[in-house]
This record gives sequence, structure tokens and C-alpha cells, in this order.
Amino acid sequence: MTKKNKVMAGYHMLVILSAVDGEFDKAEGKVIVNYLKSAFPFRVDLDREMEELSAMPKEDYLLHFNNCMNDFYEDSTEKERTDFLKTAVKMVKADKKITIEENKFLKELFFAWDSDHEE
Repeated sequence: MTKKNKVMAGYHMLVILSAVDGEFDKAEGKVIVNYLKSAFPFRVDLDREMEELSAMPKEDYLLHFNNCMNDFYEDSTEKERTDFLKTAVKMVKADKKITIEENKFLKELFFAWDSDHEE
């Protein structure tokens, strides 16, 4: 995988969070669309990104999620990370249930980006 800019890395993380439980709810899609609208002031073509994510085996989600998480971290401020964490939680809660899988990925974000856990 090539390095993603923070917005595309965030998009990938949200799509993975929406797919990890095996179900996609339209409320989750709305959160992703709102994220993209706020991050990109212009229309973007996501066909290539969706192809990459659609072709990815579920067992590769965590590795890809971690790579995107690191890419986002490198290119973002603390406020941007905090805002993204809020968006990720909102996305996971959009379908009114948080699965074990979704919780696992959210914990990855919180533990990786929490300054108390930095070395």
C-alpha cells in the first residue's frame, strides 16, 4: 500500500469501520459523506479507493487500518486527530449498535493516538 494523505487515510479507516461488522448501514454512509464534504471542499473521485477497499480480504483490514492510522497521524494535528476520533465514534454508533469488531478498531485508534501511551 502506498502512503495515503490524511483525508484518504481517514476515509479508508471509516470505510473499514463500517465494513468490519459485515453490515453497512446507510446512516454510516452519511457519516462518511459528511466527513468527505468537510475534508474536501471539492468533489473527489473515489472509484480507485473503493476498488482497493472492496478487493481487500477482511483479514487484511486491521493491517490496512493501522497503516492508514499511522499515515493520518503523521500528517495531522492533535485537534484533527481528536475531531477524527469523534467522527469515527459517530460512524460506529450510527447504526445504533457497536459490535466487538468495531470496538476493537476504535480501541486501536484511541490507544495509538492517546498521548499517555506514547513513548
